[in-house]
Amino acid sequence: MKYCIKCLMPDTKPDLLFNEGICNACINYNTRERIDWDQRKKELIQIIDKYKNNKKWDCIIPVSGGKDSTYQVIQLLKLGVNPLCVTSTTCDLSDIGRRNIENIKNLGVDYVEFSPNPIIRRKLNHIGLTQVGDISWPEHVGIFTIPVRAAVQYNVPLIIWGENSQNEYGGPASAVENNTLDRSWLEEFGGLLGLRVSDVVGIDGIEQKHLVAYTYPSNEELTAVGVTGLFLGYYIPWDGYSNALLAQAYGFETLHWAVEGSAVNYENLDNYQTGIHDYFKYLKFGFGRATDITCLHIRRGRVSREDGLQIVQKNDGKFPWTYLGKSLEDILKPLNISLDQFIKICDQFTNKKIFKMDRRGNLVKDNEGNLIKLNYDNI
Repeated sequence: MKYCIKCLMPDTKPDLLFNEGICNACINYNTRERIDWDQRKKELIQIIDKYKNNKKWDCIIPVSGGKDSTYQVIQLLKLGVNPLCVTSTTCDLSDIGRRNIENIKNLGVDYVEFSPNPIIRRKLNHIGLTQVGDISWPEHVGIFTIPVRAAVQYNVPLIIWGENSQNEYGGPASAVENNTLDRSWLEEFGGLLGLRVSDVVGIDGIEQKHLVAYTYPSNEELTAVGVTGLFLGYYIPWDGYSNALLAQAYGFETLHWAVEGSAVNYENLDNYQTGIHDYFKYLKFGFGRATDITCLHIRRGRVSREDGLQIVQKNDGKFPWTYLGKSLEDILKPLNISLDQFIKICDQFTNKKIFKMDRRGNLVKDNEGNLIKLNYDNI
């Protein structure tokens, strides 16, 4: 593994490119200095004015109840927008996640929550975990398809998303410079991991009719409504930490401890399964959520690279015995997966090139079940 000389992102991250030792996430961030943000905001206001309609909602805002979607709602309400907020319920909604959803409602918005069939969702969680190593596969599909289906159903063409993850965390220039989210963006960067929705038909009794919520509307439906999806982060400087601070001022609730496997207390609070999702990223690529968050702070000058490394070493990639205080066994129980079965699945998806192995080819783990990375000394 090679690491960015400015932050701590490794070259194992998909779509991350390096130029003279610097990752494109750092390069992307540095280009923000040349952006005329006042002009960008004027462009946003012009777009909003174009879509304002006294007879229906001006736009749809996809919301999870997290700090970023709370921030989106606050900013758009300040611009006089009358939005319809749409939530695709997480796979295993946490108590604090529910309270933060209620907080968004109380900001003064119309709100729709779509809860997919829980039996089918659990089957998809199981398929995602065992086939592509992502328990959150159905959630990552639904958060993109359900708001778009709502736009078609309610005839509201404008959808305002939050950040462009390919800009914030590093990705191809074509994705970074794009300010729209459409079908092609979803298929390439929406977390499908090569598993298409059509691929799950026929598995464990799943039929096409069970997958409406996970199916993107047809091109004809999109064209008829004129659906346009924009990233708010293209028009307003995006910073997760300052987003959290503003959201807290408007009632957003955080934890009293750093989220397990993370480094902060204000992010990924809505789904008990997120710890498993983040852990599998660590198994596959050798970095986890603590690296993502720490690098965001390094780029903004809040944390030195040296101090950031200590944060990452302390928090990244720990075996997910708990998440948001809920035990791993309780999280796995609805999926009928035992702890021993889960560990075997973990080992199947672990990248053996970046973790310590014994002479018999078995992964070396400490007393807490944590893997040992080979080259922390090379960072």
